[in-house]
Amino acid sequence: MQESWLTKTFKGDRAIWGVIALFMVYSLLAVYSSSVNVAFRNHGGNTTYFLRTQFLMLTAGLVIIIIVHYLPYRIYSSLAGVAIIISAILLVLTYFFGVRINDATRWLEIPFIGLRIQTSDIAKVALVIYLARTLARYQDHLRDFVLVTKFFIFPVFIICALIMPENLSTALMIFGICILMLFIGGVPFKYLLAYMGMAVVFVILFALFLWLVSDDNRVLTWIERIISFFTGKGGDTDDFQINQAKIAISTGGLFGKAPGHSIQRNMLPQSNSDFIFAIIIEEYGLLLGAIPLILAYMTLMFRGIAIVKKCETGFPAYLVLGLIVMIVSQAMLNMMVAVGILPVTGQTLPFVSWGRTSVIMMCFSIGVILSVSRVVNARIRKEDLPEEEKKDEGEVIYGTKTA
Repeated sequence: MQESWLTKTFKGDRAIWGVIALFMVYSLLAVYSSSVNVAFRNHGGNTTYFLRTQFLMLTAGLVIIIIVHYLPYRIYSSLAGVAIIISAILLVLTYFFGVRINDATRWLEIPFIGLRIQTSDIAKVALVIYLARTLARYQDHLRDFVLVTKFFIFPVFIICALIMPENLSTALMIFGICILMLFIGGVPFKYLLAYMGMAVVFVILFALFLWLVSDDNRVLTWIERIISFFTGKGGDTDDFQINQAKIAISTGGLFGKAPGHSIQRNMLPQSNSDFIFAIIIEEYGLLLGAIPLILAYMTLMFRGIAIVKKCETGFPAYLVLGLIVMIVSQAMLNMMVAVGILPVTGQTLPFVSWGRTSVIMMCFSIGVILSVSRVVNARIRKEDLPEEEKKDEGEVIYGTKTA
């Protein structure tokens, strides 16, 4: 039976392709609706500014997914060390030369182009790939505390420490994802408890250091957000955002107000990014907004686990696992902030929120996952593969084989 052009072009797990298509539809609808008034005020009456930019980014992201999912995934193992070094350099450059927006320096502007990139988005993907390679390489030495600290935790601490001064929530999220990867990979739990204790002490000491040496720091913002969340006092801006998000969700009800009929989009800051989930519920309700999105992320997680089970070698299994955990964890954090379960973190909703670097890096991550899926599916179906990809699945990488 001859393959259609669709099956020839879009290889790998079909459920994941379907989920990504669903995310993109929600993204275009929600970004346009949530930002039309902001675009009119800030972009010369051009109400389609955010819709146009999001469409371009999603189109570029789709092209990236297609290209990356055809590349052999073993190249990421070779580039993992270089990627983590480049990420650290970019974070340092961001700290000293980054663009300051909303009282935080998180973006690095590329000279002569004017394009801004959020370097923490690049760093977290690079760190996941690095840990996947290192877990596969040292699978038989995970009870060596010194080795684990040197090759696993030290790079994690460096990346998180570089992100933390301007983006504590992202640093904590990345650290949590890494700890979960190490736990699943087989690092003894007592080691992980020790590292988490060290992290708590490090955050406290680092906050005190910033407080003492610099008047321009975000320590007060961290404290206000924590106080505001637990007591409801202080942090007026965060209280306002959370309250407006709750109003949007409660008035959306089961069926929503219909697309384009959101009221809170006019009052809710970051309505097209950090709080887009609240606007989706307001317009589409729980039945057509929240539940389908939550199920889509759960489907993505379970399909990722299914791919991991098919892997015969360590690196692709850890790679898919880490990237899936990263995507789904960020989505859950965004949703929990929107409904008031967690303090404001500034995390976007993957594939749905308006963005540039975040959209590109999430699409790259999905491309890598589909690359692994394409290879393992071809192996199971006994299809022909290029020689380098036969090597990927035909031999044990770093002497490690998954259970």
